[in-house]
Amino acid sequence: MNGKNIVASEYVDGNEISLKAVNPATGLLLDGDFTKASEKEINGALVLATEAFEVYRNINKDKKAAFLNAIADEILAIGEELVARASAESGLPLPRLQGELGRTTGQLRLFANLVAEGSWVDAIIDTALPERQPLPRSDIRRMLIPIGPVVVFGASNFPLAFSVAGGDTASALASGCPVVVKAHPAHYGTSALVGEAIIKAVEKTGMPKGVFSLLYDDAYQVGTDLVLHPLTKAVTFTGSYHGGMALVKLGQERKQPIPVFAEMGSINPIIFLPEAIENQAEELAKKYAASITLGAGQFCTNPGLMLAIAAPGLEKFKETLSAAIAVVPSATMLTEGIAKNYAKLSGNIITEAGVELLAVSAVKNADLQNQSEAKVAQVDAASFIKNPTLHEEIFGPYSLLVVAKDQQELEEVISVLQGQLTVTLMADKNELSQYQSLIHKLTDKTGRIILNGVPTGVEVCAAMQHGGPFPATNDSRYTSVGSTAIYRFVRPLAYQDWEQELLPEELKDGNPAGIFRMINQQFTKDI
Repeated sequence: MNGKNIVASEYVDGNEISLKAVNPATGLLLDGDFTKASEKEINGALVLATEAFEVYRNINKDKKAAFLNAIADEILAIGEELVARASAESGLPLPRLQGELGRTTGQLRLFANLVAEGSWVDAIIDTALPERQPLPRSDIRRMLIPIGPVVVFGASNFPLAFSVAGGDTASALASGCPVVVKAHPAHYGTSALVGEAIIKAVEKTGMPKGVFSLLYDDAYQVGTDLVLHPLTKAVTFTGSYHGGMALVKLGQERKQPIPVFAEMGSINPIIFLPEAIENQAEELAKKYAASITLGAGQFCTNPGLMLAIAAPGLEKFKETLSAAIAVVPSATMLTEGIAKNYAKLSGNIITEAGVELLAVSAVKNADLQNQSEAKVAQVDAASFIKNPTLHEEIFGPYSLLVVAKDQQELEEVISVLQGQLTVTLMADKNELSQYQSLIHKLTDKTGRIILNGVPTGVEVCAAMQHGGPFPATNDSRYTSVGSTAIYRFVRPLAYQDWEQELLPEELKDGNPAGIFRMINQQFTKDI
């Protein structure tokens, strides 16, 4: 693999600082030398992206769709090598990454189909009314247009689906925006392989070369410089609260502020209503033991909080959950830093007032490094309400059970929760009507409310909302998963009294683009 930075779809010589990838399970260095980006590469990537934007934004929608499909094809062609490298760099098992490979190519094709169909541009036409009294109405036509080069930060927990060719890149390219990706420091080799695949797709489909760049860094400077660069028009980030908010602040402090779309995780509360616990205690305990520990708990939708009302069935639930957690083997965490932070936070939380450890994994793999121990703890509702430390995310296979005395106290717990990506309600059908006020409170706290399921699993589709009230994300109006993620990178532009031949195809009479449009308040494909 080629470890040089990619600037405008070409490998470039950078400075002499060489970077190495590390296997988090063994601590050993992996093959490949990767070049840290310098100011020259950063500036070059964004200058050439800006030049490419003037061409790429106007490329026919079918050609853009072919480009996205070509990226998916090139990634599939290296699937075995790519999954093996991603596993070596992340410690994630091969089956998990094979599924993630499918998600990555699937979302590229999802956006290809969206672009080819074309109605996503939200074309609206209000034709002229010259005879209207007391004043005539001009001909006004509006649609969404791309905003310019987008900087994408690769995520640690999804080395494929939220990385170089992940959902952020796919949606930005679909919108007509060039992309500059900052590779995650844990995934140098994985990023290099996908970067090469995108270069091939650029060449095969005749896209302007500046549509894609990939830069390497081992700290924060390259990312900071990318956000502050005057040619950057938007930024995407998936990761920690502190990292996300640092980028949001940088974006707002620029001379020309830009949107930073930061997905910063959450504790994804699970609310067990009494009848569900009484009737399904063992089944629910086993289901959530698996969900808590899936992927070493390194999902932004990991169920880090469980809420329930004290009842006999709850004791059976705790007993079964504790037994299930105790036999979960330790697992390799994504990086040494993540592993150390998890060990620290999950250890400290047990010392908080009222918190009691229910179970900890007793199956430890001493032969591997950066191993996580699954843990579940419990606390009474009153202690939880008055201690904000207990409301914070612990990234890893950990969850806290909060026990309330009654429905009123359960609602008090919900009232102190911050914004979440997901909230899940486990309930028997006949008891839902008794908890309407609670359900109403839950909708104010989350971007996705789940009934009788688990949050660990995000379907990539048009209806998915992966974003929630602050601090889950910094802007709850948008999603980072699913086809509507494209709306992060566009803005509306209205054309007033323009000649037909000068209008974009999407706004012309006759509907040459063949898309659905809103014409005089009627949604139609008519011409």
